[in-house]
Amino acid sequence: MAIFFVIVTILALIYADDKLGEHFNKKKKAKTVYQERRSNLSFFIDGTQLFADYFAEIRKATHHIHILFYIVKTDEISQQFFQLLKQKAEEGVRVRLLVDWVGSFGFPKKLIRSLKESGVEFAYAHKPRFPFFFYRLNRRNHRKITVIDGKVGYIGGFNIGNEYVGRDPNFGQWRDYHLKIVGEGVCDLQTQFCRDWEEATKTSITKHRYFPSLQKGTVSHQLIATNGHSLEQQFIHFIRQATKEIVIGSPYFIPSRAVMNALLEALSRGVKVTILVPLKADHPFVKEAAYPYFYRLLKSGAHIYRFYQGFYHAKTMVIDEKCCDIGTANFDKRSMFLNSEMNCYIYDRPFVQRVKEAIQRDLARSERLTLDLWQKRTLWQRGKESLSSILSAWL
Repeated sequence: MAIFFVIVTILALIYADDKLGEHFNKKKKAKTVYQERRSNLSFFIDGTQLFADYFAEIRKATHHIHILFYIVKTDEISQQFFQLLKQKAEEGVRVRLLVDWVGSFGFPKKLIRSLKESGVEFAYAHKPRFPFFFYRLNRRNHRKITVIDGKVGYIGGFNIGNEYVGRDPNFGQWRDYHLKIVGEGVCDLQTQFCRDWEEATKTSITKHRYFPSLQKGTVSHQLIATNGHSLEQQFIHFIRQATKEIVIGSPYFIPSRAVMNALLEALSRGVKVTILVPLKADHPFVKEAAYPYFYRLLKSGAHIYRFYQGFYHAKTMVIDEKCCDIGTANFDKRSMFLNSEMNCYIYDRPFVQRVKEAIQRDLARSERLTLDLWQKRTLWQRGKESLSSILSAWL
């Protein structure tokens, strides 16, 4: 009885901590809608190609390097990354590295000390602290932003680690979508990085030093940053625009009730809905949490595919042929209601067509989930799904 009382008390304190933290941090949850820009965009789907380009741009830096990642590992490719940052800092380039405290948990103190001794400025984003420890612990900075000399930017789904270049045998080929931005849009990535850095370190950045004049590019796009708020409405707005087709790619599919209803409504008006998720799972329960949603979608005529040639980690949505979303947000409740995310909405038909072609190639490496397969799930799988449904808001 005493143990039960202790457990209930702890859960009540965690719940109170979360709700009070949410109440006192409402202002921080406002989204930032940057203006529509024109930039030149490069589209990467392979980690080896991305990091070859990424490291080459870092090597060319002469003034500053600003980097934010959710996850940075300490493996082989990560060591190349750290050595490069230390080298640039020793050359006199201002290097700031920001990583999420939970996503990069266990970062060796020896490594942090080595980075700082070389001149790299290091900080944790969303480091939990009192008051509202559990509230802060559950909210992650999931953005992946890099800005080099204020002229070149990167954003998308890749983090830093061996699995992202296909070197982890547990995952095999890693499929992700990432953007390189050259042009007007870089200033918005820079603005967001500065805000996140200042929030994490409580120190200001002298802005005028990091915002060079930028020329317009050829692709129209818009960056939007969210902090556990408004992403749900953005997804619904996107879905309701569709007249022919919606394609969603995400490693995790746990939509809110409102987003789910928007998808079902789209199907009812004759819009083709295609959903691409991984066959493998990289976290406990997240794969199973999607299956209750799949049943209703399959019954309504949606096409659901499971990528089997490695792991599918891309975060994308394509609406007809006119616009697409590539960014850091997954199609799940954590991205909608908890995490800090940043997405790039692209309004350029030729670019959208390139993204659709990439998705078609990934669909060719996927198996289609049918109602018959769904109904043949084992009792063990169904049990995991029931538990996953309870935990879905925090997965």
